[in-house]
Amino acid sequence: MSRPPGAAGERVTVALDALGAEGGSEVVRAGVRAAAADGIAVRVFGLSEELADIGGLDGVELLAADEAIGNAEEPVRAVRSRPRASIVLAAADVAEGRSDALASPGSTGATMTAALFALKRIQGVQRPALAVQLPAPGRERPLLLLDVGANLEARPSHLLQFAHLGSAFTETVLGVSEPRVALLSVGEEEKKGTAAVVEAHAALAASSELRFAGNVEGRELLDPDADVIVTDGFTGNVVLKTIEGTARAVGDAVGSAARSGPRAAAGGLLLRPALGSLRDSLNPDGTGGAILLGIRGVAVVGHGSSGALGIANQIRMAARAVSEHAVERTAALLERSGAGRGAIRGARESGLTGAES
Repeated sequence: MSRPPGAAGERVTVALDALGAEGGSEVVRAGVRAAAADGIAVRVFGLSEELADIGGLDGVELLAADEAIGNAEEPVRAVRSRPRASIVLAAADVAEGRSDALASPGSTGATMTAALFALKRIQGVQRPALAVQLPAPGRERPLLLLDVGANLEARPSHLLQFAHLGSAFTETVLGVSEPRVALLSVGEEEKKGTAAVVEAHAALAASSELRFAGNVEGRELLDPDADVIVTDGFTGNVVLKTIEGTARAVGDAVGSAARSGPRAAAGGLLLRPALGSLRDSLNPDGTGGAILLGIRGVAVVGHGSSGALGIANQIRMAARAVSEHAVERTAALLERSGAGRGAIRGARESGLTGAES
């Protein structure tokens, strides 16, 4: 990069892919306005004619891009063959040092691929992982889940590295001192789970750089004795979408019940402040999206359905990760721990492998 990201006295600059938002340019404009008001500089890649009214904002720069990569396209082929696509241009902007971080509410696959191609992996990282804060009403500390879709399958060494990546991010960006890490499985016992989960459990327990809390079951997922939950990307993505779908269904059911009659309506009025707070805590826009951990730069993947708040929070998350030097601190932790190499080998040599269902 041409300058240290987030250097003292300088604004953090975020490159935003503006073509992927399902809400269109209206939510992008409102989200950029909110982020710019916080003092974040934003380089916006999209249709200039639709974004013209934010081009005059302090710290906001518009860059013309009229090609978008959709969810139905094969990400690797599309990124390689379409260098003028908005997400490719935005990722290149970060790699070339004009921006400090990347954010996109567009195709998850395209965003991950463009970020990985442009920014590369941190040395020693086998697989980057997507991490997201889970909506957990009533919980005071943040709760991070990874992987939620970058890797459909994961080896024990990948799960160990995910734990280090998630722990470093939770401490540096989310502000949790000495975060505790748990492994998602079908039982609390160390021998429960697939062969990969059992082997990963042994390696996590042997790590001196992590506070390992053991296995966590699905029923305790939203209130575990941990701050970071580790799993493979297939399981994590199913879990995340199940939580989001359940929250939506419960919210709709509560709303319907509150409108079911005069007495229920009166009760609904009394509960409105509490229900509004609950709704806000379950809103995915509150966190902004997922962050791709394990690459040599910051890349935030937002929800395609993000509203203005979601767009603003994607930009804010990216800027905070830069300001807190999350990438550098994560790389240092991985180097110090030797995650994915000696820890897994040591677990194997100790005979701490196997599986039970």
